[in-house]
Amino acid sequence: MSVAFQNRHVLEDHISGVEAAANPNHLAVVRRSVVFSVLGKAGEEDWVLAGLKVIDDVSVRSAGPREWFVVSETLGAESVARDLFALDPARVSFFEQSDGRVLLRISGPNTRRILAKCVAVDLHTQVFAEGHSANMLCCHVSANVARTGPDRFEIIVPRSYAGSVFEEIMEMGREFALTAGFVD
Repeated sequence: MSVAFQNRHVLEDHISGVEAAANPNHLAVVRRSVVFSVLGKAGEEDWVLAGLKVIDDVSVRSAGPREWFVVSETLGAESVARDLFALDPARVSFFEQSDGRVLLRISGPNTRRILAKCVAVDLHTQVFAEGHSANMLCCHVSANVARTGPDRFEIIVPRSYAGSVFEEIMEMGREFALTAGFVD
């Protein structure tokens, strides 16, 4: 007997039947994101960050002291790994986490009000400006939250908790007619 495996997103069952035309407040689940965790050697933070910022088609997010997430929706894991290998291995180490992380993108005029129910961080534009990111609890789960636009945030959560976080955000956004769907 042969077994055929299908590549299914962990949130496939959560979204089926929910997908609709996107409302102004929308939670998008990115199907194919590439996520690498990068660690810098002590004292080399500035050098590592400068090296990460010159890599094309990636977003660099702070994940802690001397730690970053490198995220891409356009490049494959091999391409990102090749660019990371070009950095000095004595100063930086990295590993891929694409299969273990889920990228959620929430956008709309009420995004901060929805997320205020889920995170204990001030997301005002003067405090958490565009381009900023930080690790925090989101819906009681460890997450990396990044502000990517005026009314747009991206949330990286562990795959095993993605369903719980998705359901919680959808519940918190119900009063604002939050919709959800996949982004390919």
